[in-house]
Amino acid sequence: MNRRTALILLASTALAACAPTPTPPALGPNGKPLPKLYRISDTDGRRLPFRALDAVNALRQASGAPPLTLDAKLTAAAETHSRDMSLQNRPWHFGSDGSSPIDRARRVGFDGRLLGEAISETYETELETVAAWLQEPGPRRVLLDPNGRRMGFGYFQESNGKIWYTLNVGT
Repeated sequence: MNRRTALILLASTALAACAPTPTPPALGPNGKPLPKLYRISDTDGRRLPFRALDAVNALRQASGAPPLTLDAKLTAAAETHSRDMSLQNRPWHFGSDGSSPIDRARRVGFDGRLLGEAISETYETELETVAAWLQEPGPRRVLLDPNGRRMGFGYFQESNGKIWYTLNVGT
């Protein structure tokens, strides 16, 4: 090996030693990596319902159900309920005024039949939340209801990062 090659090899070895070694992710008590805080920017917030719709429609296509379209009125009802769940600090289907999902859909002028509602209190992304809903029988029925034609999707993120999601499916 000539002197020039030896110097290049030595210099590249020295430079490689200077590269930072990646630190392994912090692990929780279950041995899985701890989640990173998912912050929804204004831009992401506008795209979020469409990403959720695409995910739900992919699941519906795989199950043989027709695709859903995003409905502004169902989305308004979902956004209102997500904020209301945050104020109540509990994930449940009834509003602080005692309203049901059907009441909220009617209140915003939805002219179809509400088939169901899926809700969540989480720190996860909308796609992780849709995947979690798919694992539960009730929300799964809502997502894959073959009678569904329209979907509303809303969220509310608290300052601590907690996200409240609501998804409505109607005819």
